[in-house]
Amino acid sequence: MLSEKSILTLKELTELMAISGDEKEVRDYLKSKYSEYTDEIVFDNLGSVMAIKRSKNPNAKMVMLLGHMDEVGFVVKTINDKGSIGLAPIGGWWSQTLLGQRVIVKNRAGVKFKGTIGSIPPHLLTEADRAKPMELKNMLVDLGFTSKDEVLNAGIQTGDAVILDGSFELLNHGKRLLGKAFDNRYGCAMGLEVLEALKDVELNVHLAVGASVQEEVGTRGAQTIAYKVKPDAAIIFDCSPANDASGDKESFGQLGAGPLVRFIDANFLPHRGFINHYVDLLESNHLPYQYYQSLGGTDAGAVHRQYEGIMTLTMCLCARNIHTNSSIIDADDYLNAKTAVLKLLETLNSDTIDVLRKANQ
Repeated sequence: MLSEKSILTLKELTELMAISGDEKEVRDYLKSKYSEYTDEIVFDNLGSVMAIKRSKNPNAKMVMLLGHMDEVGFVVKTINDKGSIGLAPIGGWWSQTLLGQRVIVKNRAGVKFKGTIGSIPPHLLTEADRAKPMELKNMLVDLGFTSKDEVLNAGIQTGDAVILDGSFELLNHGKRLLGKAFDNRYGCAMGLEVLEALKDVELNVHLAVGASVQEEVGTRGAQTIAYKVKPDAAIIFDCSPANDASGDKESFGQLGAGPLVRFIDANFLPHRGFINHYVDLLESNHLPYQYYQSLGGTDAGAVHRQYEGIMTLTMCLCARNIHTNSSIIDADDYLNAKTAVLKLLETLNSDTIDVLRKANQ
């Protein structure tokens, strides 16, 4: 079972509001937590943040652990005379998950307003309209305002952030966790777990632990923070779609089957030396794992292409219902991922990194 501290961290992180391009709430949270473990915190100019834990060996290699802090959401696109708000998507959405959902709109001053995405009762729709999903361009957010002037007087303007509201809940006595934005507050939380576990441990490598911005709109922050930190090896935390709810045991992404070994995705092919080392470590420590193919990508796609190439590995969990306000992860998967990354870090030093890199030479 997860500790009370881990549960609280996941609750706090998933309930923060941080769409791509407006990640301040999560960044401020992480900065505060990172300061408990190190005095060296660095940023890129897009807003990504890293905590640096230095080895006593000044010539040690740099290992980066990276999640992303942004979540999919929307921005205010239009405000009509009735005070209703039209939306523009930030990241990938399926429109059928949206109608009737409660939302939060945040203005530039940080003031938040609750409302809902309006839906038309089915008995008022034509048979043809009931047979097809409504498009986002035809949906409107209702915050209870009665005019455009009321919306503007509340400080809400075009470009302000919007998310689907979603609370954190324990399911099945804590075996499963329900929350908004496990994609990818999982990665943010895992970085904090590693820093806590290693706070009194002397490492054979310099360790950079942090979170990028704007992953959901093109892995932008990963590119700039990797350039800033200049890692010799990188481990990317992210959350991938589970495909097991139907009961198909052959589908990629089974909750409770362990962390993922992503052998192919849309923007990244794993470094053979690093992924083979990882699988060997999982097996030697009797940790569950599952192979995973993805049609999407992660920050690994941007990181591994920096400089002359950075040896990169993904360490993902799967979750049901990602890119909604109701994603579900398995607590044992989370705990096994934590054990896996700590065991992996134990094996990394300048010599092993050099040996692993030579697998591609």
